[in-house]
Amino acid sequence: METPDNATPTGIAAEDWATASAEPQYRAAVIDLLGALAYGELAAFERLAEDAKLAPTLADKAELAKMASAEFHHFEQLRDRLAAVDVEPTTAMEPFAKALDDFHRLTAPSDWLEGLVKAYVGDSIASDFYREVAARLDSDTRGLVLSVLDDTGHGNFAVEKVRAAIDADPRVGGRLALWARRLMGEALSQAQRVVAERDALSTMLVGGVADGFDLAEVGRMFSRITEAHTKRMAALGLAA
Repeated sequence: METPDNATPTGIAAEDWATASAEPQYRAAVIDLLGALAYGELAAFERLAEDAKLAPTLADKAELAKMASAEFHHFEQLRDRLAAVDVEPTTAMEPFAKALDDFHRLTAPSDWLEGLVKAYVGDSIASDFYREVAARLDSDTRGLVLSVLDDTGHGNFAVEKVRAAIDADPRVGGRLALWARRLMGEALSQAQRVVAERDALSTMLVGGVADGFDLAEVGRMFSRITEAHTKRMAALGLAA
């Protein structure tokens, strides 16, 4: 649900973690959310480090290495937060490992440009989803989630490199557009599977935990995510 920047938070969003976590189901939902985010950041670190091997220049390799380092720092923040609320980080991440690993296995890039598009499109879809959820979280958790979703610089880097590649060979655009559409479908399917398998998370999204989303709002949320994806495709110079 979109909320004006100057709107006064209400419900759970107006509470801190100490107060909000007294509700067991809300606490379980947040632990799931942080576990999913933590594994996602760890996987992003691994993927960027791997993609650096495909970089055509040393400068590109160094840029990806810097981004990978930023993703690992985000993982550390989430790991430390889970430990601080008496949750074993690996236990919180474990339920999400297979789904995320399957997504990355099914969308392994075949070259440097596909890797850039995957990081820009795939990671951005996940970030949009988490930002939507963050609006309904307690103030402490919301601040952490928004912090780890900070852009590592990959977006501008990917846009620059992909547009340059399309300018050099327009045929590249068609191939990458098909690839990006596949990524969108796989990313949304993976997100829906994860939520469906975790009762606390699904309850938070469709209502039942404090002031969670209702079903109509879930539909609007995914519409906003799809609209943002279309804008990113345009920024890359690709047809949605």
